[in-house]
Amino acid sequence: MLNQDLFILQLGTGLFWIITYILIIKRGFQDKKYGMPMVAICANISWEFIFLFIYPPDDPQRLITSIWFVLDIIILIQFLIFGRQEFKRFISARFFYLSFFLTLGVSFLIIIAMTLEFHDVEGKYAAFAQNLMMSGLFISLLLNRGNSSGQSIYIAVFKMLGTLLASIAFFLYFRTYLITILSIATLIFDLIYIVLLWKLNKKRA
Repeated sequence: MLNQDLFILQLGTGLFWIITYILIIKRGFQDKKYGMPMVAICANISWEFIFLFIYPPDDPQRLITSIWFVLDIIILIQFLIFGRQEFKRFISARFFYLSFFLTLGVSFLIIIAMTLEFHDVEGKYAAFAQNLMMSGLFISLLLNRGNSSGQSIYIAVFKMLGTLLASIAFFLYFRTYLITILSIATLIFDLIYIVLLWKLNKKRA
């Protein structure tokens, strides 16, 4: 029963995050705006590459991570295209791309370091830490833009649902103090993000 329940939670987490990424891609092409902040993209791509090719997981997580990786490549491309357009008034193209690839390299090294430091070949500590970071960055992106371009309340809800299922799985079967704190904090920020989007949409209506 434990393995079956864990499998359902794992599958649900993967599915909700897949839906989140698809919605980000769809909204990005609609609005001609990137939907995920640069640091979050770099952390996601790095995590998925490391735990797909360097420390490959067992099925079904390998399939889930593979789908995440492909979708995040599209999100990355959107950032390079639409992000360049958004920031061209402030920084040169050379500095834009340099900062991106520098951030990507640093993200990769930090996740590798966390994996070795925590002896965590499943990447759970890095995953929960960067998920919390991502939640904060989504809020920051919304506040900086002052509108919901590239974002939507559906993206926020499915992100929260994916995080919630992963949090439940780890709380029930792999509980640690750090992951519990990261999970609770992430859910709080996800709720704040949903409320901010709802208020913004209500104000525009």
